[in-house]
Amino acid sequence: MQLLDWLVLLSTLSFVVLWSIRRTYLAKRINTSSGDTMQDYVLSGREAKWYTVAISVMATQASAITFISLPGQAYTDGMRFVQSYFGLPLAMVILSITAIPMYRKLNVLTAYEFLGKRFDLKTRGLAALLFLTQRSLAASISIYAPSIVLALLLGWNVHYVIFVIGALVIIYTTLGGTRAVSWAQSYQMAIISLGMVSVGFLVVFSLPQDISFGDALSIAAISGKLNTVDFTFDLNNKYTFWSGLLGGLFLQLSYFGTDQSQVQRYLSGESTTQSRLGLLFNGMMKIPMQFGILLIGVLLFVFYQFTAPPIFFNTAELQKIQHHSASGQQLSALQGLYSQHHAERTQQYRAYLLAKEHHDTIAQTQAQERLSASNAKITSLRTSALQLLKNNGANTNDTNYIFLTFVMQHLPVGLVGLLIAVVFSASMSSASSEMNALASTTVIDVYHNIFQGAITESRSVAMTQLATVFWGAMIVLFAQFMGSLGSLIEAVNTVGSLFYGAILGMFCVAFYFKRIGGTAVFIAALATEGIIFTLYNTTSIGFLWYNLIGCVCVVVLAEGIQQGIRLWGQK
Repeated sequence: MQLLDWLVLLSTLSFVVLWSIRRTYLAKRINTSSGDTMQDYVLSGREAKWYTVAISVMATQASAITFISLPGQAYTDGMRFVQSYFGLPLAMVILSITAIPMYRKLNVLTAYEFLGKRFDLKTRGLAALLFLTQRSLAASISIYAPSIVLALLLGWNVHYVIFVIGALVIIYTTLGGTRAVSWAQSYQMAIISLGMVSVGFLVVFSLPQDISFGDALSIAAISGKLNTVDFTFDLNNKYTFWSGLLGGLFLQLSYFGTDQSQVQRYLSGESTTQSRLGLLFNGMMKIPMQFGILLIGVLLFVFYQFTAPPIFFNTAELQKIQHHSASGQQLSALQGLYSQHHAERTQQYRAYLLAKEHHDTIAQTQAQERLSASNAKITSLRTSALQLLKNNGANTNDTNYIFLTFVMQHLPVGLVGLLIAVVFSASMSSASSEMNALASTTVIDVYHNIFQGAITESRSVAMTQLATVFWGAMIVLFAQFMGSLGSLIEAVNTVGSLFYGAILGMFCVAFYFKRIGGTAVFIAALATEGIIFTLYNTTSIGFLWYNLIGCVCVVVLAEGIQQGIRLWGQK
């Protein structure tokens, strides 16, 4: 990066952190009781307007993984990932009608308090434990994602970068609590929006002058990248209309309805109406937002049909083997052949567009056949290169590097720094919410249950701050081992899906099955987790379906176990 890029990056991040802390302490001066109670530290005094709730909800979900991995996901797999969000709007409506009024009526600070009131302490503790496990793992992925950015840019050790980013987030999250998180997220979302809109326009303007936006979409279409909706019903297909609508619905119900990192965001609203408006706004905006980011990835694919890409996008791994391995000469030869066939394919794309312009269907068909043959050759060369890289100990998944490569090599000075600030801002906004939620759940649902004596508010706040530091350290530790993952956007959703179904099932029983008690739900949830992990390790079922399967299993098993308990009691 150039000096201007560094100035943009450092000034942006410094402003976000320092200004959010400043606004938090200004609020404390206005309200002298601010910061002295758990309600203030955990829910910022329940004074947020709907737009603050909406921004915080969106910023928590839109981690750096979204902006690093999602364009690469579209580059390699097309637009079909957007289907995983098809259940989101319906989930927002259901939660606005059911969960929000119930949580506010009971005046809970965490979602799991509700389970304790409805069932018992062991069921509440199990739900909290499942949340703490899956969210700490997901947060680790969120920290790891931007760390690979700086490691790639500067050649630094990624483990040191993870530590630095984690420490930065821990500082302002611990000092300011939810209020600092919300203030930071407001500025971070503004930076994210500006950066992604800018890069979207620049990708289009970076295309050759004779290639219009319509031409780009035509190329994407014949390359299979505009596969937005797939109505086939196949449990082994990760992204279809049905997996997104049904599995995605249960995923979003669990994430927004039972995950404390999100529940904490909308419980900070000053009223039920403000919380509802914040969630519903997220439901309206999330799919267009994800669609836009995926479209950037598709346009990147088109861009690299006219500008020769590297045979492998993790250039650090590529250069290491080229310069320090006996396989370097062979890899260079493969790169040369790859570039040669790429140039031929570029001409074939132009031939296809010319035939399309003249409505010459025969020439279009011939061009597509030649393109198919060229793609097969290029795929074969890349496969050979990946095998060579694998033989030399390299991680052969480069999906997460595609977008970053474009940013570093093709964006103007200054905007590179802004885009890197986007990645860091997204990571910080998501990780801060997650640390905040992990800490509040630990203190309210675990610490208070163990030490049930008279605990002062100031002591609870101090313990929450200490728990924030603890979970921040654990997230940094877990992040050290995330390098072997593939697409990060898939990894974080897969981790959540392994746990969310069981958690959602517990809440569904609590809401709708009044005859079922805590013991039955507790046993059913444990058994369900065993079933889900067995399916994950022995089948190829798409991860979105785990949310539906887990929820149904808990409900059905809990009903059966409760019937057994009743029959046993009658003997």
